[in-house]
Amino acid sequence: IDHQEADWVSIHERICQLLIPIHTSLPFFSSEKERKHGMEQLLNRQKYIIDVAQSTAQKFILEGEPGKAIPAGLQALRFSVRVHGACSVDVVPAYLLLAEACMDAGYLTQATTYLSQAQWLVLKTPACSLAVQHKLHQDLGLLHAAKGDLEQSLYHLANDIYLASCAFGPGAIQTAGGYFQMAKIFLRQNKTDVANSLFAEV
Repeated sequence: IDHQEADWVSIHERICQLLIPIHTSLPFFSSEKERKHGMEQLLNRQKYIIDVAQSTAQKFILEGEPGKAIPAGLQALRFSVRVHGACSVDVVPAYLLLAEACMDAGYLTQATTYLSQAQWLVLKTPACSLAVQHKLHQDLGLLHAAKGDLEQSLYHLANDIYLASCAFGPGAIQTAGGYFQMAKIFLRQNKTDVANSLFAEV
């Protein structure tokens, strides 16, 4: 009951009406044109659910309510797999959202699983966008920091900064996150001068 209530509060209430036509079998179409139109409508509904679920999950993460973000993230993943296929790199943003929510909630084992899946999809897609790669390395850096593996965390955060700089430019706001997280790691290592230099960069 608790899980159902969490799911309802998180996402189900927002997408309930959208799910009805998706879970209803498609009617018989008299022409190829009607069938194609019906399939396009179904696809558009599913893409809309992905957008709603992802934005809802991000909202709960930003508000510090990762427990509510997880059910929304799961819906985003479910429909991303349905629309793009389980082996598509387009599923990676949903995995990253779930990993962030799990990290914030303290579920590091689950976060590791989601990030491993995302990393595998990115590695087997040479044309994967730099923006997605930067976000993956940032999340891997945060995960290793949470586990106390600071050297691995710095390695991934350095990659995050490099990829964000390539994608958005070295002075872009997207690059600042990596510098900020790196500075926090150097503070944990008592390297105050380096940390202050990075904070100044932010």
